[in-house]
Amino acid sequence: MSKILVAANWKMNGSKSFVSDFIREIASNYNQEHYHKLLICPPFPYLDQVSKGLSKTDIQIGAQDIAQFENGAYTGEVSAEMLSDNDCKYVLVGHSERRTILGEKDHIISEKFNMAIKKNLVPILCIGETHDQKEKSLTEEIIDSQITAIADGIDLDKHSKFIIAYEPIWAIGSGLSATPEDAQDVHEFIRYIIKKISKELAESTQILYGGSVNINNAKKLFSMPDIDGGLIGGASLDSSGFLAIAKQ
Repeated sequence: MSKILVAANWKMNGSKSFVSDFIREIASNYNQEHYHKLLICPPFPYLDQVSKGLSKTDIQIGAQDIAQFENGAYTGEVSAEMLSDNDCKYVLVGHSERRTILGEKDHIISEKFNMAIKKNLVPILCIGETHDQKEKSLTEEIIDSQITAIADGIDLDKHSKFIIAYEPIWAIGSGLSATPEDAQDVHEFIRYIIKKISKELAESTQILYGGSVNINNAKKLFSMPDIDGGLIGGASLDSSGFLAIAKQ
């Protein structure tokens, strides 16, 4: 349908019965000719169930996190190779909840991003400012620092493949959302930052918006020139609503 990617981040939600019902609805109704490209990021325990349930579709599977280590004595961690073994092609890196709740710092996020690139997974780097930072007009400074922290530790070139998700922290789960025009301004700035690394990379990198996207604002958001789709949280847990967003 277009270059737009609509990604579902289920966070720590779901059950086997939920996944079964969700996948049945999606697999029965999704057709790429009439919908944007879809990506689903379930919790780790349901990766295999989602992968098998969508095996006859072209819907992609992603994970919500990745270990910065290849393998070894890291209890509770999940490696890139384990993700690939479950048909993952994408992985979220640096989600705001991991930054703010679980204390992940830029150097850890950089290592995870690098591991994904190294293992041929497409990292979706999540960036964004808090409400306090927004009120102090620090949005661009925060965005720049979060991207630079990754770029400084990795040899990115025009052939690198990754996605950026701008998720203003003040909008996540709050019901608030940046206006399409305000979101576009930030996305344009993000593309400018990437362009300093590589013009080709800036043109090819998708930039998703991840701040309370819903059926009412998706069409206008996706019409903005530098908004290439959405990272959908709570609204992605309803299969019919998620499909409706993917049709905007």
